[in-house]
Amino acid sequence: MAARTRISTSVLLTCAAIGVATGVLQAGAGAISGFVSAGAPILYGLVLGVHVLPGVVAQELLRRPWVALITHMVAALVASAVVPLWIGRYIGTALLIGGLQEIIAATSRYKRWEPWRFFLSAVIVGAVIAAAIWFAADVTRFPLWGQIVYVALFIAGPVAWTAVGLAIGSALRRAGVARRSQL
Repeated sequence: MAARTRISTSVLLTCAAIGVATGVLQAGAGAISGFVSAGAPILYGLVLGVHVLPGVVAQELLRRPWVALITHMVAALVASAVVPLWIGRYIGTALLIGGLQEIIAATSRYKRWEPWRFFLSAVIVGAVIAAAIWFAADVTRFPLWGQIVYVALFIAGPVAWTAVGLAIGSALRRAGVARRSQL
C-alpha cells in the first residue's frame, strides 16, 4: 500500500497566499498579452514566462510534493476571477506548467532543490510552450531570425521569471515563512 502524502493547513495556506499574489501577476500579464501579441509579437514569450512563478516560489520555499500544482491552480483561479473568459487558458496553463514542475521535482523524489533543477524545468516549460504556440501563432510568417528570436524568448521568459521566483522563495525562506509551514 502506498503511503499517503498529507499536506498541512499551513502549507495549503502558504500555497494559497503565493497563488493569490502570482495570480494577480498572471491576470496583469493576460491584460497586456493581447497588446504585446498584436504590437510586438516577438516579445510574447517574455510575457507568458510569468506563468512559471507560482510553482517556482512554492517549491523553492516549501520543498514539498504537490505545492507547485496546488499553487498554480490557486493562481489560475485568481487570474480567472479577473478575466473569467480565459478560465480555460489559465487552468490549462496551470495544469501544464505545474504538472511539468511536479514531474521534474519528482524525478529526484523531491530531494534536489538546487537552482539548476529549477532552470532545467524553466527551459523544458519554455520549449513545450514555444512548440505549442509555434503553430497557433503561425510563427513561420516571421523571417528566420524572427523565428529564432521568438523561440529563444519563449525559453528566456520562463528562465528569467524562474530567477525572480527563486529570489522571492529564498527571501521568504530566510524570513522564516517555511518554518511556519509545517508538513
